[in-house]
Amino acid sequence: MIDALVAWILTIDWRDTMFGFAFYYPIFMAWMWIIGGLWFYLRRERGKDTTPRLEELGANAPPVSIVIPCHDEAAQVEQTIAYALATRYPHFDVIAVNDGSQDDTGAILDRLAADNERLRVIHFAANQGKAVALRAGTLAARSDYLVTIDGDALLHPYAVYWMMRHLTGGPRVGAVTGNPRILNRSTLLGKIQVGEFSSIIGLIKRAQRTYGRIFTVSGVVTGFNRAALDSVGYWHADMVTEDIDISWRLQMDHWDIRFEPEALCYIYMPETLKGLWQQRLRWAQGGVEVMMRYGRSLFAWRQRRFWGVAIEYFTSLIWAYVMLAIAVLFCLGPFVSLPQEWQVHTLLPQWNGLLLGATCLLQFLVSLVIDQRYERTGFLRHYFWVIWYPLLYWTLSTLTAVVAVPKGLCGARCQRARWRSPDRGIQAGREE
Repeated sequence: MIDALVAWILTIDWRDTMFGFAFYYPIFMAWMWIIGGLWFYLRRERGKDTTPRLEELGANAPPVSIVIPCHDEAAQVEQTIAYALATRYPHFDVIAVNDGSQDDTGAILDRLAADNERLRVIHFAANQGKAVALRAGTLAARSDYLVTIDGDALLHPYAVYWMMRHLTGGPRVGAVTGNPRILNRSTLLGKIQVGEFSSIIGLIKRAQRTYGRIFTVSGVVTGFNRAALDSVGYWHADMVTEDIDISWRLQMDHWDIRFEPEALCYIYMPETLKGLWQQRLRWAQGGVEVMMRYGRSLFAWRQRRFWGVAIEYFTSLIWAYVMLAIAVLFCLGPFVSLPQEWQVHTLLPQWNGLLLGATCLLQFLVSLVIDQRYERTGFLRHYFWVIWYPLLYWTLSTLTAVVAVPKGLCGARCQRARWRSPDRGIQAGREE
């Protein structure tokens, strides 16, 4: 039997197999996301009454605590707090956790708290990490429901209302992930990310919600049921991406996670290659870490609804290494005498590359049309810029996935994940 298996392996044309996988995998996933996203839109968004009806909540509306972990956010935190305090919901308070900031964040928060009784501030003397800050804010909250946002995010006035409709609508709803919208779009990187958050992140969340499980809530804006957090032990401080980790643990404990596109939150994204690389490498490493920690548990039959998301992620890692192998073979060609079956003559797109590009543009068009209602006038003008997405972001995704696997496997375990100040782009572009 072993001899037969070896003989079969030797008959495989591995170059054609690699090229076939590299081509057909993104095509297949693009159509999965398009179909799943359209199904979500037709069932849950089209024709939906988007008028907030606060009067329906009345005096019996359960209170909500908005928890904001902050680290070196002096340039932005005042605006973030102002938006949070402008929330249109009957009963809420805001808890800001100053996690060992080295700038004026703490002083600004104390000044704001003195002027508004809805705001409470918790100070850490030293940087403990976002997960610890979130846990501290949650434990200090008096509410059974929480909304967590980043220290530089701007919460839409009705975002809490839309998330609470889910959290109070079913006993097993553990979290609701919101819909981040990018503010800074002055550079090519910023404009491409506008399309990316719709066609990749937004469409994927819609599709994943359609077929069972969501890979991760949005760390920048999520609503939580305290009972769900308590059942899984809150956030783990040794995971580089606390949002992916809490998403997996909640769903593996059979809590439901929902996506609410009306729960808007405005954010700043990196607009330098260095900042973008650091952000995406962190995301990729976070995926590897949760797969290492919880992958074995997914084999249980009771976790079968998670299999689709896990297979999708694992296959994407394989695809990244296949793309790397193809690029390496192409680069070795002029210098090393390779067998004919291993020679890669060009990386330029042929007919299959054009088909892949056309599918990508169709995916962008579908997602941008769906998301048009959540954006400003002229949102589709960014469709022109997403043509650069395959060149830039597929390359970036491939490299970060390749680097993240050994980094996640060989990195220090059980060490607390600390804050790092992110690249927030050119904020002057937010008024465009």
